[in-house]
Amino acid sequence: MHTPLALAAVFALSLLSLPGAVRDDPELDAAVNRGGVEPPEFIPPPGVPDPRAPAPEDADPPPVADEPPAEEPPAPAEQSPPDAAPRERPLAAVKTEQERLAAENALEEERLKHETATLRAEVQKLQLEKERLTEMLAIDELNRKAAGLELHAKFESEKERLEREALLAKSRAEKLTNELKARKAEWQMKSAKLEAEIKDLEVRKKREAYANAKPKYPGNPLDANGRLVISDRRIELDGPITYRTADEVTVRINYFNNKNPRRPIFLVITDSPGGSVMSGYRILKAMEGSTAPVFVVVKSFAASMAATIATLAEQSYAYPNAVLLHHQLSMRLIANLNLVEQEELLADSRKWWERLAGPICQKMGITLDEFIERMYENSSRGDWSAFADEARELRWIDHVVTSIHETALLENPDVDTTLPSKPATSLVEELDEDGHPVMFLPRLNPRDFYFIYNPDDYYRLR
Repeated sequence: MHTPLALAAVFALSLLSLPGAVRDDPELDAAVNRGGVEPPEFIPPPGVPDPRAPAPEDADPPPVADEPPAEEPPAPAEQSPPDAAPRERPLAAVKTEQERLAAENALEEERLKHETATLRAEVQKLQLEKERLTEMLAIDELNRKAAGLELHAKFESEKERLEREALLAKSRAEKLTNELKARKAEWQMKSAKLEAEIKDLEVRKKREAYANAKPKYPGNPLDANGRLVISDRRIELDGPITYRTADEVTVRINYFNNKNPRRPIFLVITDSPGGSVMSGYRILKAMEGSTAPVFVVVKSFAASMAATIATLAEQSYAYPNAVLLHHQLSMRLIANLNLVEQEELLADSRKWWERLAGPICQKMGITLDEFIERMYENSSRGDWSAFADEARELRWIDHVVTSIHETALLENPDVDTTLPSKPATSLVEELDEDGHPVMFLPRLNPRDFYFIYNPDDYYRLR
């Protein structure tokens, strides 16, 4: 007697041995594993027990491996050939059963094929759909890559174009810069050349403005021919003598003394009407205190304080036609003074007259009264004037010269320059209320007087 488990095993072996039997289907297994297809229901063939069915309660349990096998009944004795027919009948039944089972298996196989045909079609459809989607994704990916490559190609092309344009623009800019630099260098060279030429012309012009000579310093400035040689140690004294004039003259006398205490200093008077007695006296004292001799030269006119300076100089020189003029000290009251104040002012003026005219009278060899008397003998106004040759006889001047050589004038006089030895007067000619030209003199110290020749009232006080 066969158990259900043994029958199931035999059935399975028979199915596997049959041609066209249902075996493992990978596609069906994949569909089942995805959960989309139910596995086909197993139906055992007729007459074969279902191995999945539970065993009946009255069935004998399977033999236990530990129990000893039941004793089989003794084998029947061999029967004679007439008895072989009964054994052949079970074999024929098994074969018939086998054929029937084979037929049923074939039928079941066809039925399973029929039942799974839809599933197979669906699986194939899904596979085709999957392949289609895969191809579509691949196409999309290729399209995206193609688009990306095209965009990248455009980007690279645009980048290369921009780089070429930038390089071209840079080259053009460098070219323009180089051209500008070249032009600038050319302009600079031309400018430098022109500036050099201008400077050369200026230097030449400046050089041409100077004489090819040097100042002379002879031991005796007056030569045998009566020519006076004046060096660059010269000071001009022109116009009214004021405080400023005295400052500039005395400063220059001190400077030339410090530079060389032996060479003579020339105080050149071209035209001076005189001026402040205090300022003139400062000049006289600077001349007296100078270690270097101070020589006075009168070229045109020296009156009053200027004539006093020329007469009292250590040595004085003048052109023959130069005029020297002496007169009494005069004054114009510019303030309201009472009689006592006027007497005091007159006494001060007498003292100044004695201090200035006394040395002149001593040099002339006459008294102060004789000096005044001779003034009025020569002029009703008391203005005693004389040409240089006559002044030499009067001892107002020491030497009459025929010519003067200014060795210090080495610069072209047309050049707008001012000699450093020429003092400024700071006086300006103006017009009075009637339209007459006048020159207003600076205000003096209350104890000072103007010792000035002023017959036409040209010099005035405000």
